[in-house]
Amino acid sequence: FFSFVSFLFFFFFPLLSQLFPFYFPSLNLPFLKFKTRNMSSCDVQEFNKVTSEQKEFISLLDSGNPFMLDGAMGTSLYSRGYFINRAFDEANCTCPDKVFAVHEEHIASGADVIETNTFSANRCMLSKYGAADQLEAINRQGVKIARKAINESRRQVFLAGSIGPTGEAIGYMNDSTVETITKAFEEQIHILIDEGCDLLIFETFRHLQEMKICLKVARKCFPGGIIAQMSFEENGNLADGTPPCRVAELLHEWGANAVGPNCDGPAAIYDIAVKMVCKKVAPVVACPNAGHPRLLDSRMLYMATPEYFCVYGKRMLKAGVRGVGGCCGTTGDHLEMLTGSIRMLAAGVDHGELSDDAPDSPKRTERGCAGSVVANINKCEKTLEPVPASERSNFGAKVMRVWEERLKGGTQRKAPTSREDFVVSVEVNPAPGLDVTKRVEEARKLKAAGVDVINIADGPRAAVRVSNTALGLAMQRELGTEVILHVCCRDRNLLGLQSDILGYHVLGLTNLVIITGDPPKMGDYPKATAVFDLDSVSLLQLINGLNRGVDPAGKVSSGQTRFFLATGAEPGAVDYERELKRLRQKVAAGAQLIMTQPVYDIAVANKFLDDIQDLHVPVLLGLCPLVSARNAEFLHNEVPGMQIPDPIRERMKKAGRGPEAVAEGVKIAKEMLNGLQDRVVGCYIMPQLGKFAAAIDILADLGYGAPVENGDAKKENGLC
Repeated sequence: FFSFVSFLFFFFFPLLSQLFPFYFPSLNLPFLKFKTRNMSSCDVQEFNKVTSEQKEFISLLDSGNPFMLDGAMGTSLYSRGYFINRAFDEANCTCPDKVFAVHEEHIASGADVIETNTFSANRCMLSKYGAADQLEAINRQGVKIARKAINESRRQVFLAGSIGPTGEAIGYMNDSTVETITKAFEEQIHILIDEGCDLLIFETFRHLQEMKICLKVARKCFPGGIIAQMSFEENGNLADGTPPCRVAELLHEWGANAVGPNCDGPAAIYDIAVKMVCKKVAPVVACPNAGHPRLLDSRMLYMATPEYFCVYGKRMLKAGVRGVGGCCGTTGDHLEMLTGSIRMLAAGVDHGELSDDAPDSPKRTERGCAGSVVANINKCEKTLEPVPASERSNFGAKVMRVWEERLKGGTQRKAPTSREDFVVSVEVNPAPGLDVTKRVEEARKLKAAGVDVINIADGPRAAVRVSNTALGLAMQRELGTEVILHVCCRDRNLLGLQSDILGYHVLGLTNLVIITGDPPKMGDYPKATAVFDLDSVSLLQLINGLNRGVDPAGKVSSGQTRFFLATGAEPGAVDYERELKRLRQKVAAGAQLIMTQPVYDIAVANKFLDDIQDLHVPVLLGLCPLVSARNAEFLHNEVPGMQIPDPIRERMKKAGRGPEAVAEGVKIAKEMLNGLQDRVVGCYIMPQLGKFAAAIDILADLGYGAPVENGDAKKENGLC
């Protein structure tokens, strides 16, 4: 009996250990090893077979659609009790359930690409932990665990084989060092390929020489996509002084399909990634840390919030970065925050070239709801002639009159002399809570001061407030003033949007500004889902169809709407060419007025106005009077789409705080208006922190604030 038990222990259980190391990692005994093929030599014919998943990932890179990578493996393992005095990669064999749980969390948070837990699983790094003999098992298990998590998620997620630097002294590299590094990369890369990775990601490399070796090894035997990411110094360059633009060129030249920075704070990664995007040599994929770590109670913690991480994630995506993920300190919470931004920008797909003279015939790839809406509307041949823009609302009538009389279709410039030949919209948003009385009274004072229309955002800052429809209707009924409602695509599907739009028309709310909308990332309910069935271009096309008597299904309706349609634009966009292209698509889709983001640089605004002059569409200049230095820094650093030049921020710092700072903010806004008023039909003012008096102060030179009827102006205005 004893002999039989001994036979089972020494032969049967080790056999299970070799066949199923995922379940029997502790039984991986050294005296029983199966002979495996030599992975240090590459069989090119065998490895160069391209899988369907590898092709699909390359297609994703080519598509232009944004995607999200996963977060930090080490951070998540540490939070689950895995100690940092061991190689995190060993967890693949010692506690695979924890590694699996991290992958599962990242996929559930929305990751489109997850990385194997093999960042340091090369022979050089594992030797430092005495684990080099487990190299093959660690790498194979890393792929198997991640693949199991993907399979159980039942959605398409790409698996990236993660490879980090060897830790060798690159600065003193000789032939022997090159050989050691080459063999280390060959060994690990061949195992990851053999296990079926969809792509490879080389991350946190600090030296170009080492990255070049790694890419050279991979390109000999891997036909799939490769992401190559470098870690930069505080000055924004590599340790050897190479700037980001040149790094992007070299990585692409050496065989990387995508390039980018990783492992630094969100702000630093943003600056580097934007420089790489501007070079336009390859798609850029960036993975910032959660922030900068701080030592608290003997633990290194990342203090930046997921909201802060998401702000920069969205900025990067809007600047043209294709993929964003997380590095050190990032968790599923960070990824969840970012998911809404990914979906929002994915909704803004390329609509092709839309002809300005044929807005109802866009050349567009049909995709989801947006594509089918466009296709259905365009199939309908029986359409009504739209109501002229000047007859759709009083606001629309004044915009078109001023455009024709003062700007002559953009061929002549004439500065306004009074409020009769200038259009003003001031933003008054719903306050938290149920009482709208205060906001209605603020609108009453603005109307008395001569403001033409009240602008009301749709769920500003993705927070829960009274709907802009309810507030707008209250203002319109009680004050007799017109409002212009923001309509965003975030919260409602196609049916809900169509129903609300028809409702606006019935209620007489016919001025709309169409935007894609912010994801619900910074409000009271960050886990709320974003819909984005349509983007701003598609929604403009839908409403333009309703204005012609055609519903989204392509059917002729019993009547037609008469909406005056505006859209937004960002003169200082980082990806300026994309912004112009999108704006042209919006105008071709039916936009009749452009409302810009706040402008703080006259030269930037003039270039923008020059570049869109051929559109022959009136423009409202966005003005956001600053109220303090802190307010300026917040808008510049935390609000996507806002760029406030250093000289302006410096002026606000010198102004200090209180009334002096508010006055300086008004002065800056006046300078912008005075320098550009002969090129725009009017302005769109966004007062900060309830400083509505600042809006009228900006316009004082044009006669705003004077009594509309007999009476004392000061009593009439009473602005606070």
